[in-house]
Amino acid sequence: MSEDRRLRVLRAIVQDYVQTSEPVGSKALLDRHQLGVSAATVRNDMAALEEEGLIAAPHTSAGRIPTDAGYRVFVDRLSQVKPMSPAEQRAIGHLLEGAVDLDDVVDRTVRLLASLTRQVAVVQYPSLSRSSVRHVELVPIGGPRLLVVLITTTGRVEQRVVDVGTDLLTDDGEATLATLRTELNAATGGRVLADASTELASVPDRLDPTVREVCRAVVTALEDSLVEEREERVVLAGTANLARAGADFTQSIGPVLEALEEHVVLLRLLGTVAEQGGTLAVRIGHENPYAGLQSTSMVTTGYGAGSDLVAGLGVVGPTRMDYPSTMAAVRAVATYVSRILAD
Repeated sequence: MSEDRRLRVLRAIVQDYVQTSEPVGSKALLDRHQLGVSAATVRNDMAALEEEGLIAAPHTSAGRIPTDAGYRVFVDRLSQVKPMSPAEQRAIGHLLEGAVDLDDVVDRTVRLLASLTRQVAVVQYPSLSRSSVRHVELVPIGGPRLLVVLITTTGRVEQRVVDVGTDLLTDDGEATLATLRTELNAATGGRVLADASTELASVPDRLDPTVREVCRAVVTALEDSLVEEREERVVLAGTANLARAGADFTQSIGPVLEALEEHVVLLRLLGTVAEQGGTLAVRIGHENPYAGLQSTSMVTTGYGAGSDLVAGLGVVGPTRMDYPSTMAAVRAVATYVSRILAD
């Protein structure tokens, strides 16, 4: 029973400190929370929590603040993540469903997350290594020129213009394109990009010799799209929110800003999200492997098309964070983005 009571005291300290940013004393706990015990018992519980390293005194005042370990116990003992209100859910859906392409989806998502959580939002672009082919389209654009369009399940669109050496704006040309569309989509549809590239190699040999050269030109363009190395990207929003939380950083926010500018650091952190199954994850303080972020907490999760996780998103902020609300916002936004990509 005493352990349960101490956990209630810890939860009350976390909630009050997150709300007020002031160290919390025993009198304040008794005034604000129905703990059902005496002031002496609360002081004893606070002493025990301090001995366990879950709270600490920032200076000589009687108040205490949570440590990284205290926040970890608080997060781990959350019985459930606070659900977002129906109005908040409708607002998320309305904003994201108006997006016109992948860039717009990512831009809206990162701005929405920053607004909902008042933290720094980070969204990773869908990784091509986890993408599959949704459709291949061939569009004649005059004379021997053909626009080859590759659309992935993550919303990326790759385009190449090729010279196929023959006019396709004829009846025979249309018939050739119809055959090519069928064969190319049968070979690539639903396959991850590396497998699709392998399947493409055998397509020209299955076709009539009269269209084989046209097919080879198209296949070469598609293979360039499928295997070309591309830099993975992350997008940030809400960096100004760190300045408003400047008092929460014992030193300067400079190291945090420098870490956020190192996109490779963020990509590595978000990359582990997909590898771990995309579950909601919270890294608190020194749990972050990068020194510049060890005064912050990160709440992250994965998103994707259907059951396929393709990237991660989340927020970075001070350890004095409203964890239940932040976790709910990150999870809800990821769910909506996944639905959009799956459509």
